[in-house]
Amino acid sequence: FVIDDGAVAKNTKFINAFLDKNRTSYLQGRGQGGQVDTAGYALWTLELGGWQANATTAAVAEYLLQYHQDTPFWRVTANRPPSEVSNFTANYLALRALQTFGLPEQQDRIAQRTRQVRAWLLRTPAKDTEDRVFRLWALRQAGAHPVEVQNAAQQLLKTQRDGGGWAQADAMDPDAYATGTALVALHDAAGLRTEDPNYQRAVRFLLKTQLDDGSWHIRSRSKPFQLYYESGFPHGKDQFISLAASGWATTALALTVAQQP
Repeated sequence: FVIDDGAVAKNTKFINAFLDKNRTSYLQGRGQGGQVDTAGYALWTLELGGWQANATTAAVAEYLLQYHQDTPFWRVTANRPPSEVSNFTANYLALRALQTFGLPEQQDRIAQRTRQVRAWLLRTPAKDTEDRVFRLWALRQAGAHPVEVQNAAQQLLKTQRDGGGWAQADAMDPDAYATGTALVALHDAAGLRTEDPNYQRAVRFLLKTQLDDGSWHIRSRSKPFQLYYESGFPHGKDQFISLAASGWATTALALTVAQQP
């Protein structure tokens, strides 16, 4: 697939500039709105975009080491389900960011924090799909024993619905956000092959529910508290969760194409 490298560069530069505006706050351990989720997703995006470590990413790493250092794990501070509500999400994002952008002089503290988080992960059960997805990813990121990682993968696989998809919560219908995140995590963290029947059932669910414009529509269940902003993505006030769902679903589908000759 042809990717617009200019668009990738434009967005990574924008993200770095956003983080850089808060550099003083990061160095003081205060962070920004959204706290670990915002900082962690920003650094994950920079990593995937090929961004090189710099003074700004080092400041964010220092913030992650200082923030909630009095507890054995990072606590989520927002309540925007499904993507900003789980402590497991926050801890995966923070661990990945530190292990990618941490400085040499921070490595001892990063290792200590990783041990703390790994112990917390092993004793804390997941309650919904977001928890199960990011607990699986975090266990792998924290260096848990492969048996523990596979146990977490099986817990996630057991919640796949008969139609092939996953639901955000037990009382909800399957959707592209839960299904996309589950597939990518199972493949990346637990080695689930894209040819696996369970993966293929989920692929069929995603293809069946994709709209003609290429997106997936997910209804928001987060209580709005900020002024509405129109980004141009379809689905109006549902566009932000729909955009996240469409990204995850597209990633899950693209992983199957990569296996072709």
